[in-house]
Amino acid sequence: MKKTLPILSLVILMMASCAKVPSKRLIEIDEQAHWVDSIYSNMSLKEKVGQLFMVSAYSNRNDSHTDSIQKLINDYHLGGLIFFQGGPIRQATQTNHYQSISKIPLFIGIDGEWGLNMRLDSTSRYPYNMTLGAITDHKIIKKIGEQIGKDCKRMGIHINFAPVVDINTNSKNPVIGVRSFGEDKVNVTEKAWAFTDGLQSVGVLACAKHFPGHGDTASDSHKTLPTVSFSKERIDAIELFPYKELFNKGVAGVMVAHLNVPNLESQEGLPSSLSYQIVTELLKDQLGYEGLIFTDALNMKGVADYGQPGDIDLAAFKAGNDVLLFTEDAPKAILKIMAAYEQNDISEARLAHSVKKILAAKFDAGLNRYEPIETEGLISDLNQDVNAQLYDEAIKNAITLVKNEGQLVPMKNNTPEKIGFLKLGDDSAELFLESLKLKGDITDISNLSAKKLSEELSKYDKIIIGYHRKNSRITSAISKKDKKTIENISKKHKTILSVFASQYSLKETDLEAVETVLISYENSEIANKATAEIIFGELGVNGTLPASISKEYPVRLGINIAQ
Repeated sequence: MKKTLPILSLVILMMASCAKVPSKRLIEIDEQAHWVDSIYSNMSLKEKVGQLFMVSAYSNRNDSHTDSIQKLINDYHLGGLIFFQGGPIRQATQTNHYQSISKIPLFIGIDGEWGLNMRLDSTSRYPYNMTLGAITDHKIIKKIGEQIGKDCKRMGIHINFAPVVDINTNSKNPVIGVRSFGEDKVNVTEKAWAFTDGLQSVGVLACAKHFPGHGDTASDSHKTLPTVSFSKERIDAIELFPYKELFNKGVAGVMVAHLNVPNLESQEGLPSSLSYQIVTELLKDQLGYEGLIFTDALNMKGVADYGQPGDIDLAAFKAGNDVLLFTEDAPKAILKIMAAYEQNDISEARLAHSVKKILAAKFDAGLNRYEPIETEGLISDLNQDVNAQLYDEAIKNAITLVKNEGQLVPMKNNTPEKIGFLKLGDDSAELFLESLKLKGDITDISNLSAKKLSEELSKYDKIIIGYHRKNSRITSAISKKDKKTIENISKKHKTILSVFASQYSLKETDLEAVETVLISYENSEIANKATAEIIFGELGVNGTLPASISKEYPVRLGINIAQ
């Protein structure tokens, strides 16, 4: 026994020593918890409730707007701000001022689905999600998410309300459309995670939206309450698919939409954002989501018409949301929730649950070590070469060849064939025509009268039709006049149709006689030049349709041509 005691003592000593050495992850959790608890324990009730609110802020409005935000921060201890229209220097200057007067650092958010340019002038923009949905290389999406994250971080923005993970199975959707990555749930999920992974890799929080799924709606929740009438089984299989995947992988936030979903909420007409059954029982309990839960903007008609300011905010909080976004009346809402707390309608545990989650997210975003934004060099930092290069790479990889009968594409440079060019649509085709003329003998026949055009067409071996849409977000079908022109010309002449708009623009066009169809999605300079390069074999094409044009041209269709 004398010989074994020292050995046993040594083993016990080693075990005790090991127990005192926590992993790196445990140290991080302890630091976060210590910071959160130290802040929370010194907060008044009003300060705690104030943390639940992110109000709208604009850097392009007058001093009275700035004064109103300042008053809300001073008097009601707001948790954060969501910035809308303005400019980088103005927003950075305002952010620095607002942060300087806030007792607890403010959470700053923005809708940057296609970059800061969605809200701010003088900043770089990226392609819409639907365009990115055509790209087969997810690394490009991740790089874009990462760069948008870097731009957000440079602007003092901690959360980007992106990505949109709605599956756009309704081509007539008036509010999602090209904001979606497409209609295929797997493709949407893969693209959404690549974007999220890139964004969060640089310390900016992502927020998947719009739960439980706004993709198959025929109305706009900014104006009314859309209805999603699908069964629970369909919603679980399609609409919830990307959320479940992103939750498992660690998306920091989720935004709850204002939708009427009768098969998920038993109370008739109750918006999903105010539904305990949807926010708490489905999102938190069944799906096990533990990240930050944001309402969609509470000034939107889809929820605002349901009740009075203050009452709506209280209902949203009681439903299970953590952050109440874009309230109509912050003072009234804060006082309403405080009163509910004092009347024991809201427990301390419920309030602490959300406030501590918000503080923990602020810690994750680096607000425990807050530093003001450096405005010197800000514009140039937000418009570096890498921004333009990523846009260029994305567009070139998105362009999709959906038909190429007779292999009209690619053509050879300086081909002896006579080629006519016809411009359709409401936007300029100059860049496309200039790029084409650099590679072959192209004649513009766009401005001829209908009679003269009919006579002129027979002189050409091939006709290139460019359909150019001014607003790439529009998903409606092309005009009846343009549709008729395409169909008539293609019946008698070899035709290459290049569409600088959403693939949805062709949903009512008969493409049977058109030999070659290229979808370039957006009418940008890069899209015009790259499409010309594809037509003349200087650039390969490998995009696939993110959403169907018709049964003949389904989602994921794409003809690959190597360079």
